Amino acid sequence: MTKVYVGMSGGVDSSLTAALLKEQGYDVTGVYMKNWTKDLPGMKCPWADDLADAKRVAVQLGIDFKVFDFENEYKHKVVDYMIEEYKRGRTPNPDIICNQEVKFKLFLETALEDGADLIATGHYARVENGVLKQAVDTNKDQTYFLYRVTEKALKKTLFPLGEFTKPTVRDMAKERGLYTAAKKDSQGICFVGQIGIREFLSHYVEQVAGPIIDKKSGKTIGQHDGAIFYTIGQRHGLDVGGGLPYYVVGKDMDKNEVFVTTDLNDKTLWKTDLILASVHWINHTPTEGICKVRIRHRAPLTPATLSFNSDGVRLVLHNAERAAAAGQSVVIYDGENCLGGGVIA
Repeated sequence: MTKVYVGMSGGVDSSLTAALLKEQGYDVTGVYMKNWTKDLPGMKCPWADDLADAKRVAVQLGIDFKVFDFENEYKHKVVDYMIEEYKRGRTPNPDIICNQEVKFKLFLETALEDGADLIATGHYARVENGVLKQAVDTNKDQTYFLYRVTEKALKKTLFPLGEFTKPTVRDMAKERGLYTAAKKDSQGICFVGQIGIREFLSHYVEQVAGPIIDKKSGKTIGQHDGAIFYTIGQRHGLDVGGGLPYYVVGKDMDKNEVFVTTDLNDKTLWKTDLILASVHWINHTPTEGICKVRIRHRAPLTPATLSFNSDGVRLVLHNAERAAAAGQSVVIYDGENCLGGGVIA
């Protein structure tokens, strides 16, 4: 019997994943990845509740259950990376790095060493012979977060939810009476639950006030509490009163300055030409030409022309995209196949 280790986070998606694989005749073991347990002032990390929920479902299903402790590696590979990227004035995505370094590397390796044949997660995606495909539920599709996973890892991975919509998953979990059937999806940063990035970063970096400068006039029109907390295109949290809304269009991290404009057509807000660094192709390097790209999770796929140059990969978007910030991932598709992608330089 094929042995599958299912990453169980304590949510409905991974709970149903375990249930479906058991029904399909696999020898299923549930695994809770202990990645982050740290409480921050006024913010309780939900890990203990999630672990308890995952355990309850494993008992319900009558499957073995284990805890893999990846906390040290997670802090080093995911959290420290994220903080350093923000310090550089960039906009990283910790979920993508978590998938690359923890779930589909560390978890996979540990599971295989422990006797598993395959791993499975509750991601909304499909995989066929090591090719990553979009989920049937395009609204919920999570291939954006999976583009840095290797073909080798995908060949050892099952995504049972890729064929279903989220409402169907909820219904199927209810039909089976799973303990987590009505549990709300987690929001916010992947490892600290219901808080925003600003609150999280404020515990790791010093808050240093600096000027908010109108890009057009060069005048200081307000104060911010740290350029690190602002991203390109941001409108809220500027606290600059009166008139038209201001948008962040630039930052000088060395001088701790934030530049804003009321001009929604400002050319620094809209990009058609992107250079990607840290490029990862899942199966093979694609040929130059027309492709579809996604510049953030849930953003619609948009056409682009892909070419290669000495800097890496160049994408010329057929329609200008707003607020494409350095550090953000751009994921590249051919039809429903996810080819890979890179990070905006």
